[in-house]
Formats: sequence, structure tokens, C-alpha cells
Amino acid sequence: MKLFVYDREGRLVGPVESEPVVRPDAEWQRLLTPAQYHIARGKGTERPYCGTLLDNKRDGVYSCICCNLPLFASDRKFNSGTGWPSFFQPVAETNVVTEVDTSHRMARTEILCARCGAHLGHVFEDGPRPTGLRYCVNSESLRFTDRADLARLADPAAG
Repeated sequence: MKLFVYDREGRLVGPVESEPVVRPDAEWQRLLTPAQYHIARGKGTERPYCGTLLDNKRDGVYSCICCNLPLFASDRKFNSGTGWPSFFQPVAETNVVTEVDTSHRMARTEILCARCGAHLGHVFEDGPRPTGLRYCVNSESLRFTDRADLARLADPAAG
């Protein structure tokens, strides 16, 4: 699969070829906290206004809690008033995939990490310009890295 990743200089590069991250369920349980596992692997949802990254105003990148793929940047985050971190656009369209979610007796568009399939949240068509989208994401599905430390996200696929 072709994804965008960070290189050793902390620059977003791509698309580069990246292998899917697949692990047995028991390994995900060992690697993640119970809350992270419930949300990212079990498609759960954290309570609104409780996520640790909701009020984060620092400059940086939000990556997948499971495989560290960069997903969203702070300059695309906005206060939606919904109680979950919200973004109007991912760092790269290919890094996030969607599926139809018909749970809770409604049809919604679920967003998942393109590399490992972790559940992130849902995308709605009530966001700000320029996209008009609101990527509503669970804090437990994300890991934040300050802009100055982006080289720590360096992916071997970036070369």
C-alpha cells in the first residue's frame, strides 16, 4: 500500500510503499491499554469531553496508537463543540480509509487507519472549509508527537 510517512528529518514524504501491520488479537491486548484496545481494536467510543487530546493546542502530528502512522496534523484541528478531537482533513487522504458503519441503527462513515485497520472514529459532512468535513476521532486511538520531535516518527519505508 502507498502511504505518507515521516522521514528522519521530520518531513512528511510519500507516497511510499508500506506493509500492512497485522497482529494477533492477544498481541494488540498486550501492546495497548484496555481503553486503547476497546476503542482502536474493538470499535468502541470514548465518552465526549473526556479524551486527553480534546483540548491539546500544541503544534504537531496525531498518529495511530497501534502502528504510529501519521493521520492528522494540529493545523487541521478545530473545536467542533462535539466533545471529541476534530479535524477537517488528514495529513494524507491515503492514510485514512473509510467503511460504512450501520451500528446503532444508523449509517455513518467510519474512519480507520489505512495501515493497521484501527478504529479512529467517524467522518461527517458538517465541518469547516476548505473540506466541509469533520473527522471526529477518539483520543484513545491517537498518539501526539510535537512538531520538533517528528523525526521520532521516522518510518523505515521513507528511506
